[in-house]
Amino acid sequence: MKNKTTTPLDRREFLKVAGQSTAAMALLAGCLPSSSESETSSNVPPIVGGVDSDSTSPEEETTSTISLDVKIGQMLLVGFRGLEVRNHDAPIVQDIRDHHIGGVLLFDYDVAQRRPVRNIQSPEQVRKLVIALQAYSEIPLLVGIDYEGGIISRLPKKYGFPATVSHQYLGRKNNLALTRQYATRMAQTLAELGINLNFAPVVDVNTNPNNPIIAKKKRSFSANPEIVAKQALEYIRAHRSQNVLCTLKHFPGHGSSRADSHLGMADVTNTWSDIELIPYREIIEAGEADAIMTAHVFNKKLDPKYPATLSKQTITGLLRDQLGFKGIVFSDDMQMRAIANHYGLETAVRKAIEAGVDILVIGNNTGYFVPDIVAQVTTIIKRLVKKGTISPARIDDSYQRILRLKRKVMNLNAN
Repeated sequence: MKNKTTTPLDRREFLKVAGQSTAAMALLAGCLPSSSESETSSNVPPIVGGVDSDSTSPEEETTSTISLDVKIGQMLLVGFRGLEVRNHDAPIVQDIRDHHIGGVLLFDYDVAQRRPVRNIQSPEQVRKLVIALQAYSEIPLLVGIDYEGGIISRLPKKYGFPATVSHQYLGRKNNLALTRQYATRMAQTLAELGINLNFAPVVDVNTNPNNPIIAKKKRSFSANPEIVAKQALEYIRAHRSQNVLCTLKHFPGHGSSRADSHLGMADVTNTWSDIELIPYREIIEAGEADAIMTAHVFNKKLDPKYPATLSKQTITGLLRDQLGFKGIVFSDDMQMRAIANHYGLETAVRKAIEAGVDILVIGNNTGYFVPDIVAQVTTIIKRLVKKGTISPARIDDSYQRILRLKRKVMNLNAN
């Protein structure tokens, strides 16, 4: 049951403070175009404006009445099990309704169970799942997926989704028109499913051709940072044209690593170079950076103690202060072994928020499944706020950025 003492910003109020039309109300309610309607996403409003605006938006004047529970919940994007939502007792529904989580992450394979039954089975099934999830959420959900293209694609051809190509393929062709063509088709696929956030493009520079998780998976556009930036910009613009947002990853650069941070700590101290920042700098300066995901890489030249996801020097100091990024910072999956093997959950959550992470990604799909992970993390954050370790103002900072991103997804005009 919902806490009667809280005052969540429901869909109607979300629209009211953002000044949106009734057309978006239908979209937020899950009224996406049916398969019998247009095969494109032309009836999804395009993204306009920028997430990096310094101006005060209307919701920033009203959120003092929003409960801490709601604000904390919005800072979580989680993975779950299930091809459908059968009733309101489903665990993911309880997390949406009781913990106000801000988003969900879809997978096609359940690692712990070692079987391809997780969230994705067919286009129509995914579309119905997304509509059902959105119907339970008072604040529209971010629905995220790793849909880079090539090897990393949670929407496989065998389930009826279009074939894709890798970043490496596009970078070697280095034909922006071709990149736009492939990326547009991918973005249309996502838009038709109701998925509004792609955890792509990868802007890691391919400085180590033997990198087991980037180069060997064909996830980098190029060893040339300028090609990476240009390809990524075209990829992003294609997604924006279909009202799907992108997330640059993995900051401050995973291309030089010799290890896979899914499996353990990746130390790039002796291999990383500042050319890996060039794509981020150029995309941020172009105003095309909607969100950025951190890397679980350790670089003592940037922070002698903590990996990037937990490093205030890296996220706040380098990304925000030096590069001028004002949008959403996602963590990489907090259950990956580079974090989980070295830090307790409370320490990892605390350090990530202190570092400047806005949304903690918890895929719940790294080899084990924790049914109550959302309850655990929300309890930890509330305890840290109560103790004064994390201030309410810090939580509100992230909440404001999250609302701006969600308004952008739905083409809500803050002015």
